[in-house]
Amino acid sequence: MTRFMVIETFREGCLEKVYERFRKQGRMLPAGLTYIDSWLEKGGARCFQLMETDAPGLLHQWTRNWEDLTAFEIIEIGPKPAA
Repeated sequence: MTRFMVIETFREGCLEKVYERFRKQGRMLPAGLTYIDSWLEKGGARCFQLMETDAPGLLHQWTRNWEDLTAFEIIEIGPKPAA
């Protein structure tokens, strides 16, 4: 499985709408895309989500559910370097 860091920047005035949609509909992840964990930036303007999938196209399918409220940056994460 490949991991991705998804950086969500909430569009101006949309933070409450994001949480309202999430409460009503959940993350709306397509089958095959797994949510691992998330962190909210202090101040709440951005959210960092760690996701995992073998089908990167699923990320774009998922972001279409939210792009009216959030801008996305998706970064493929490589393995940790050996210590």
